[in-house]
Amino acid sequence: MTTDGGKYTTGEKETLRASLARHQYAVLWKLEGLDDEQLRRPMTPSGTNLLGLVKHLASVHYGWFVETFGEEVEPLWFDPATEDMAAGPEETTRQIIDFYGRARAASDRVIASRPLETLGRPSWHDMTVSLRWVLVDMIEETARHAGHMDILRELIDGATGAHPPVTDSA
Repeated sequence: MTTDGGKYTTGEKETLRASLARHQYAVLWKLEGLDDEQLRRPMTPSGTNLLGLVKHLASVHYGWFVETFGEEVEPLWFDPATEDMAAGPEETTRQIIDFYGRARAASDRVIASRPLETLGRPSWHDMTVSLRWVLVDMIEETARHAGHMDILRELIDGATGAHPPVTDSA
């Protein structure tokens, strides 16, 4: 992305994609430096944990971007309607982080290969959506859950913010 005096100057698709990527980065940063117990610790009465939120975001990336636009979705080992907000004991941290990486890469391929006006139909809703609408919706979804992760991470170890703190190395 280019800047001109602090003003971003890319096109609409690039701007939307950059916004989504910024929130995706925050999601992954929320996991850094935590051990497996902390990543899996249920932090709400419903059992939501940091890894579960990453698993959820991966499944909705696959659904909205990949399935909606007719691409093949990776087979899920869980039921996203009931099992995607917590990491189960049989799921490894690496498995979930890699799943999120594959979902993001599949989403990026869809975004790169289609104009924003491309229409698709999700199987779970009786609606037609544009790629533009999906990008905006997924920016909102990712930001919403990154905010949840902000709170969970602060409760675990006090870390806050959308990115690692800048340290003065001088």
